[in-house]
Amino acid sequence: MNSQAVAQTQRRPVNVRYRWVQLGIGVVCMMAVANIQYSWTLFVPDLVKTFGWSRASLQSSFTIFIVTQVLSTPIVGTIIDRYGLRPVIMLGGLAAGLSWIVDSGAASLGGFYLGAIIGGVSAGCVNACAVNSALKWFPDRRGLAVGIMAAGYGSGTIFTVLPIAHMIATSGFARTFFVYGVIQGAIILVAGYFMGSPQPGHVPYSTTVIQSTRDFSLGEALHTPVLWLLMIMFACVATGGLMVVAQLSLIARDFGVADVQVDVGLFSMAALPFALMLDRITNGISRPLFGWISDHIGREVTMLVAFTLEAIGMLALATFGTHPAAFIALSGVAFLAWGEIYSLFAATIGDVFGTKSIGKIYGVLFLSAGFASFFVPVANLIQGATGTWATVFYITATMDLVAALAAFFILRPLLRGHYARYPSNLSA
Repeated sequence: MNSQAVAQTQRRPVNVRYRWVQLGIGVVCMMAVANIQYSWTLFVPDLVKTFGWSRASLQSSFTIFIVTQVLSTPIVGTIIDRYGLRPVIMLGGLAAGLSWIVDSGAASLGGFYLGAIIGGVSAGCVNACAVNSALKWFPDRRGLAVGIMAAGYGSGTIFTVLPIAHMIATSGFARTFFVYGVIQGAIILVAGYFMGSPQPGHVPYSTTVIQSTRDFSLGEALHTPVLWLLMIMFACVATGGLMVVAQLSLIARDFGVADVQVDVGLFSMAALPFALMLDRITNGISRPLFGWISDHIGREVTMLVAFTLEAIGMLALATFGTHPAAFIALSGVAFLAWGEIYSLFAATIGDVFGTKSIGKIYGVLFLSAGFASFFVPVANLIQGATGTWATVFYITATMDLVAALAAFFILRPLLRGHYARYPSNLSA
């Protein structure tokens, strides 16, 4: 596409109101499916106590969930690219309900592993549809839009953390799984029915971030070093974040701060639920915040800042996390600085490869999260062998720094070369 064609595309009318409605639909679906990943940590202590399983064996279900989500995403992306969003999001709604209904009746590790597989399919469907929708409706505000969509997943459980924790304590984990499984499945089915994609050329390119005007196929994308580097960086940063998501309750108990009351003046709350609430807020804020920043200063520089902050947060948590107030604040920093990967990486591949085959390309990129998830049970083994979480935090901090430096010193020049070879929105 030449510069004149780009200019014509930029001048075509945009249904501003409707694309924000579409964004809202995606956010609602993401919030509904978020419990499967982010509220899992609330169930772990009671499940371990009731069944007597080891932490590592039970937490393998979390890894299975992530791996299934990751492996299903390329398949889901292919279906989206061919048949559209609606059939996929409806499948995601059915699976979201069934996942926790299966967990409600499970009495063996195999039962929870099956629930994790179904939940992984659900999360893969909903996440892929939501990201696909945001990338296509908002190329001019891609970082912000994908960030808002991802925030629904990262902070959606802020409204359910306390109710779920209360219901587990009063009614048991089985009933809690069943009730919330039905609720989250129904929400996705109703909202997802109205999800759709824009017509080609009806949305504008960015005027500040360079973006390809050529749509790449998956095969073409795989032949570029950019995609492979992004996958490695994604895995590095996702490792620490997924570990904290899955292990926060256990880390708080091992640090001896889980039930310690923290007084902040207006109210007092135990450190663990306080941290969980704060983490949902910071995890949600990080995605649109860093996405919006990247729309103005570029993806690579934003990655450098965010991933470095994440490394600092991990190191500080290892050093000061045994103090209740510090545990709350530093876990919030950790979530603030890792949640943005879901906006920055998705926006970057949309910029680099276009959106015609974005479902498949995003699916392949998301495979990196599967590799990262294997560290979750490994972290338990390292902690058990060393008697401390410090080694785990040191390893993840190092990986964050590697990704931060790679973003600026390797990805940045690679992207310059890529845009020099292919037509872009800011080409003369």
